[in-house]
Amino acid sequence: MIRFLGNIEAKTDEKGRVFIPSQFRKQLQAASEETLVLRKDVFQNCLTLYPESVWNEDLNELSSRLSKWDPTHQQIFRQFVSDVEIITPDSNGRILIPKRYLQMAEIQNNVRFIGMNNRIEIWAKEKTEQPFMPPVDFGTALEEIMKNVTVTPVSNEK
Repeated sequence: MIRFLGNIEAKTDEKGRVFIPSQFRKQLQAASEETLVLRKDVFQNCLTLYPESVWNEDLNELSSRLSKWDPTHQQIFRQFVSDVEIITPDSNGRILIPKRYLQMAEIQNNVRFIGMNNRIEIWAKEKTEQPFMPPVDFGTALEEIMKNVTVTPVSNEK
């Protein structure tokens, strides 16, 4: 299972190429993921990079929740799948981010890769405060979520 963690800065070159951080490349190589899917994030002003297998899982899940007989569902599906770019890293571990995606995410030169479990977000470095809560709000929200989780006690009986 792929699990991307961390927050790494990088620079794009004049053509829009950027090195995938080595720790993320190692994860991709270990999982034999050679093809990636890039799209503008649905909720945030960033790009999301999916390993192909993760993209396919997400697409299958979305598809299973939509009716092909509902026009709104079809619009949602069309919008989700139509604006993607299939990306294959070069032999040096670089990807080319097309100009339209750089513009969508307002990326100039400096980016920040943020590991988000099984996908990677790519943010304009100048906008990397956006996805984070202030520490006090984060602590409160996390506490609220975790106190509602039911924990099954471990039995010590033999």
